[in-house]
Amino acid sequence: MDALRKIDLNLLLALHALLIEKHVTRAAVRLHRSQPAVSHALAQLREYFDDPLLVRQGGKMILTARAQSLVTPLQDGLGSLNGLLASPDFDPATAQRRFRLSLSDYASRIILPPLVKHLRQTAPGIDLAISQSSREGMMAQLQDGELDLALGIFTDVAPDISVQTLFVEDFICVADRHSLPQEGCLSLNAWLARSHVMVAMRPDAYDEIERALGVRGLERRIALALPHWGAAVDVLPGTDLVLTVASRAADSVDRHRQLARFPPPFTIPQMDYQQAWHSRKEHDPAHRWLREVLFMCSQP
Repeated sequence: MDALRKIDLNLLLALHALLIEKHVTRAAVRLHRSQPAVSHALAQLREYFDDPLLVRQGGKMILTARAQSLVTPLQDGLGSLNGLLASPDFDPATAQRRFRLSLSDYASRIILPPLVKHLRQTAPGIDLAISQSSREGMMAQLQDGELDLALGIFTDVAPDISVQTLFVEDFICVADRHSLPQEGCLSLNAWLARSHVMVAMRPDAYDEIERALGVRGLERRIALALPHWGAAVDVLPGTDLVLTVASRAADSVDRHRQLARFPPPFTIPQMDYQQAWHSRKEHDPAHRWLREVLFMCSQP
């Protein structure tokens, strides 16, 4: 406790913002403080830790080794302190809070409409900030405290990341019906002979479909890789392209009379669509409430 008596706890909040943002101005915005005030806080922190903490390199600010070593324990400590001070009761009708979520436009189409409707009716003071990232990016942001919740498919998570399955999803194929044989589907050989559309945050992603093909020693030709589920459907009419996606993502197929759905010509294991959060958020009443609401809103 002696160390705590030597430092203003507000400086620790400033330190957290500086370590996350790596930028004085952005840290000031995050803290709702002026830039000179945050610059002064940084000077005090540098003196306290006897370390520059942030140094300029290649036109940007980077963390020193000492600063990097502070990120996780500071995040954990502030999380525990916040839980200690937070009210054990949470009233969504009167709560004022902003949650940061990361999810694809696939999840946005499925979950956001019922979620936002529920929030406006029962918790009008709850705000959402939505971002989109790769799975690896979401895991890193959860660790750094940049996200409250991440939605996706998480097959390999760190011990301090908790996950809950929201729903289990099957896969379907979509193509221009005029490009399909009379029976309205493709054999495996015909499917492999086609060019494909892949929806992924990175064009070199190795997703559930690629893994299912890899088990069989097969691969497909990706003619178009893009991160947008809706656009992936819109490019199909008038082409020979095939899109293989989670079934609930293909609701926009109905907008295109030219498009037809058919089952994949090989087994693709079902996927568990999940929400993930850092263990430091586990006992936060507001966070627990949001997880429960998300689960409810994700059900078919």
